[in-house]
Amino acid sequence: MSLLGGAVLLAPAACSDRSGTAVSGPSTVSGAGPSTTDPATGPVTTAGVPYTESELQVTGSTGRVRYDVLIPQIEGGDQAVTAEFNESMRAALQDQIDGSGTDAFTLSSQEHSVAHIGEHVISGLLVTSWNADPPGAHPTPIVATVVVNSDTAAPITLGDLFPDLPAGLQALSDSSARLLPETVAGPDFDRSGIEPTEANFANWLATPAGMEIHFNDYQVGPHAIGLVTVTVPWDDLADVIDPELAPVVSS
Repeated sequence: MSLLGGAVLLAPAACSDRSGTAVSGPSTVSGAGPSTTDPATGPVTTAGVPYTESELQVTGSTGRVRYDVLIPQIEGGDQAVTAEFNESMRAALQDQIDGSGTDAFTLSSQEHSVAHIGEHVISGLLVTSWNADPPGAHPTPIVATVVVNSDTAAPITLGDLFPDLPAGLQALSDSSARLLPETVAGPDFDRSGIEPTEANFANWLATPAGMEIHFNDYQVGPHAIGLVTVTVPWDDLADVIDPELAPVVSS
């Protein structure tokens, strides 16, 4: 089954299960039993402000969807930035819980990380494993990303990054076409997956090396190749990126 996960780059909103139990605070709140928070790694310092990477276990059931997922979180530093990142990550998971129409399924952890803490930006990655209930042939990974400007405590969207959004998306499409043949997708990658649309490039992370694009399962090739990632150098986007955001996302 092909699912398209989107990056959550909106203002934070408290996420809840269908019973109305909010998932918030430094420990997991579950709709089905007790919960805990486990630390991941030590402090990372950015611009003199320490952020500590942590993780949050979110468990529960809506009746149609059962979930037991670890999501990346941060602690310390600017509390407005911390709140924005953490709530956006919870909202990313909630979008996945709410997805897939009327299908019954389970979500479990596959990959989660605070992928990069720069001087001006924080990026987070969440990959969950979707499995039909009752189980189908194989689970499907779903990708979500969060990018937060740590100077303003605001999310960074594709529309923010590219003042001329169609031109920015075209630049991403052109760069992806050049980079994908060198990945497991090979030269015969599915070109529909890199058409210049926001949905195709929704899952991205800001890194010093460039804009790291995470393609969903089936997006640029068959399930057998796994998830595919390319990094578009910032220099490739110099003509289309907002000049004020360029030093932020590349930090």
